[in-house]
Amino acid sequence: MSSPADIVNQILEKRGLDTDEARADFLNPDYHKVHDARLLPDIKPAIKRLKSAQKQGEPIVIYGDYDVDGLSAASLLSDALTSFGFKTEIFIPDRYKEGYGLNQQALDKLVDGGAKLILTVDTGTTAVKEIKSLKDRGVDVIVTDHHEPPDKLPPAVAVINPKRKDSQYPFKELAGAGVAFKLVQALQTEMPGLDKGQEKWLLDLVALGTVCDVVPLVGENRILAAYGLRVLAQSRRPGLQALAEASGVNLRDATIYHLGFAFGPRLNAAGRLEHANKSLKLLTSKTLDEARPLAYELDGLNTHRQTEQRSIEEQAEAMIAGQAAAQVLVLAHEEWSQGIVGIVAARLLEKHQKPVFVMQILGDSAKGSARSFGGFDLSLALREVKPLLASGGGHKAAAGYSLKTKDIAKFASRLNSYHLSLKLKDQAEHLRVKADMSFNGLKEMTIELADGLSQLAPFGFGNPEPVFELKNLKVSTVKRVGKSQQHAKLVLEDEDKKRVEAIAFNFDGQVKPKDKANVLAKLRRSDFGGWTKPELIIEAINN
Repeated sequence: MSSPADIVNQILEKRGLDTDEARADFLNPDYHKVHDARLLPDIKPAIKRLKSAQKQGEPIVIYGDYDVDGLSAASLLSDALTSFGFKTEIFIPDRYKEGYGLNQQALDKLVDGGAKLILTVDTGTTAVKEIKSLKDRGVDVIVTDHHEPPDKLPPAVAVINPKRKDSQYPFKELAGAGVAFKLVQALQTEMPGLDKGQEKWLLDLVALGTVCDVVPLVGENRILAAYGLRVLAQSRRPGLQALAEASGVNLRDATIYHLGFAFGPRLNAAGRLEHANKSLKLLTSKTLDEARPLAYELDGLNTHRQTEQRSIEEQAEAMIAGQAAAQVLVLAHEEWSQGIVGIVAARLLEKHQKPVFVMQILGDSAKGSARSFGGFDLSLALREVKPLLASGGGHKAAAGYSLKTKDIAKFASRLNSYHLSLKLKDQAEHLRVKADMSFNGLKEMTIELADGLSQLAPFGFGNPEPVFELKNLKVSTVKRVGKSQQHAKLVLEDEDKKRVEAIAFNFDGQVKPKDKANVLAKLRRSDFGGWTKPELIIEAINN
């Protein structure tokens, strides 16, 4: 029998942490080991321009995005810049009227209102035409972003993006909130106003944006997220305090899961159904009295979003039935909200194991979101069909786009042809739950191991919670639980009569007592009811 320490070390080795130093760094995230922000490209010209703005009392327009990463980045940057003595205002585009990224009409309004310096967060790297237009009108732009850069960068004063080809920054996977935070760190080396160490109070927002944008929780992101959770536990932000209350979350116990699946959906709900300014107002609230009604309103919007999402999924399934031969699913409908289609695409991908493009038809045009996995890179796929697009961009696994309605069929055909040209094999393997280790029976599933595994947290994309394959088990009892009996609670027993309780969330399988089973499961410590015991979270069960 392997000891808990041996099991933890073996898991770390399998994840590429094969030296004592690498394992120590991973298990003990150290804020002092974050990278020097001054290594980011264009930091010097950005700071020079910001200093000039401060000296002249020039206001700064922070141009954000309507997702959680963009909102978090805009909020933390406004907070920090105010400490440095800047005058700021935040502009968040309307998803429905202005769309993603730098919108020319919105920019025209800002310029007509007197804007001379625009600082983008989580957007701007690909806005070559829009930033050139601003430059021609005498408006300077500083871009902070983390999306894939095009071959030609926009003519901004600075394009601060760790993914630039000429970037010397050691870590490329920062979220938009992470890049905005690095600008704050760089400003601290040049300007008074935010004492060294005080920037850590911004890390709750950095963690929120990092987790909700699903960037890898490794390297510097792991450090920022780990410290962000510590700050969140004692958050000074009334907005996050109220959001936790409305979500039924105790901030002191908040985890990555709560950021991604409790806070994120509620903050996103405003931008999906109405305008993200409601979420921005919550994040920048100064008092609980101001924040609390906003938080509960977002909670209600999220409930409405869930209902609408289920309706879209049902209609989409009927369409998919007629696309059995397609390797890329392309779905469109007039009544599907463009604010919700991204979540639907993610759900359909998981179920059908194919890249999915879902869009709303808006008369002559259509706007939508895509989700992918494995070898089908969305950023490359959109480049392949660029002549058909009015706009488009994103990451390898998630993207947004718009095109003419009449071109949807051609769009679908070209995407499927491109998928075929890649000659991809075993793509479903990328989505299968994979075991970190395999054991015969339950003897290793102990409280001690659960506590040892907790050192690997925070878990998330790039650092998944360990999964174990547990063989030759017997199902002793099965009980359906949940409001709709959608979950299953089991007691599993091995050949040595050792028993461990398990829970299978949203379980649609059929398991009966006395069934033999091999289980894929996560191990956690349970303190429910005052009893401390190991508990298994079932990912898959084969009987």
